[in-house]
Amino acid sequence: MVIDSTVKKHRPYLAIFDLDDTLIAADSASLWTAFLVEQGIALPALQAEEEEMMLAYAKGDMDMHSYMRATLAPLIGKDRTAIEELVNEFIEQKIKPALYQDGLARIEWHKKRGDSVIIASATSEHLVKPIANMLGADDAIAIELETLNNIYTGNTKGVLSYQQGKVTRMKTWLASNDAQYKGCYGYSDSINDLPLLNAVDKPFAVNPDPTLAMHAQMKDWTIMEWRHDNNILR
Repeated sequence: MVIDSTVKKHRPYLAIFDLDDTLIAADSASLWTAFLVEQGIALPALQAEEEEMMLAYAKGDMDMHSYMRATLAPLIGKDRTAIEELVNEFIEQKIKPALYQDGLARIEWHKKRGDSVIIASATSEHLVKPIANMLGADDAIAIELETLNNIYTGNTKGVLSYQQGKVTRMKTWLASNDAQYKGCYGYSDSINDLPLLNAVDKPFAVNPDPTLAMHAQMKDWTIMEWRHDNNILR
């Protein structure tokens, strides 16, 4: 069947945003671990362990399964509803002050155009989904967590949305979505998202780490420098 070119012309774009160090001037998972320590739910040793593992993440060689096992341990046996309430407090205290104003403006730019906005993150869904909702995104892709009778088990499920896994999860999302898109924008700061940025039509390196910056320069991608304003949404 031949598609009317005028119909295709008026299709929206899909905008995929990484979350950590892209839309916020921090890593939400690291902030959450520190928050759990502050609340007396996790031990300070976990924060030190998490910081060590994040050094591997910055190099693009983190074992995400090991990271998730360690950082989900404080949630084992916890009720999902109780954690949701704690996450709401966390977002108010830690996430909103860390938002990039330029990131919020870019989301608004896409929404005014009629584009669909997706947050795709290698952080757990219990953090990413409420943050995405707060940002006005249409949907979110994140690492899925296993629960049993509404109680967290400490296990993940499905494909982890990390590195190539993020592309796999996006393809699954697109296959289950009835919408048709004219093209796809992608925004990230991290070399871990090189597979995603290679897969989209319009890649943007936002405050890129040195390795991603090198790739962006070699491929003539747009590099965006976003500034932090800690008064956003207060």
